[in-house]
Amino acid sequence: MRPVLHGDVIAAARAILPLPPLAREAAARRLVAQAEAADRYRKRMGRVHRDWGNGTLMGAAGPGVAAVRLGDPEMLDAMRAVIDALLERAVRAGRHHG
Repeated sequence: MRPVLHGDVIAAARAILPLPPLAREAAARRLVAQAEAADRYRKRMGRVHRDWGNGTLMGAAGPGVAAVRLGDPEMLDAMRAVIDALLERAVRAGRHHG
């Protein structure tokens, strides 16, 4: 997956926001996996994946829902799910030291 920027976290959170809170964690992990697969596809084929984008988390997330205030509790929960999925990825890759 390409480097994660703050906009990627926001886009992914917006994509999973409509889901029930208990479904958000699995959806966030799925988006991370799709971004990783899209990046591998981009490197191998020389073009973006038609469904999952260019290997960024934002590309995998797609357009998502309309902008939501970052302080909204549901948005905060969705961002937490995305950040948790990214931390799990870092642990798997051996890049998390906390």
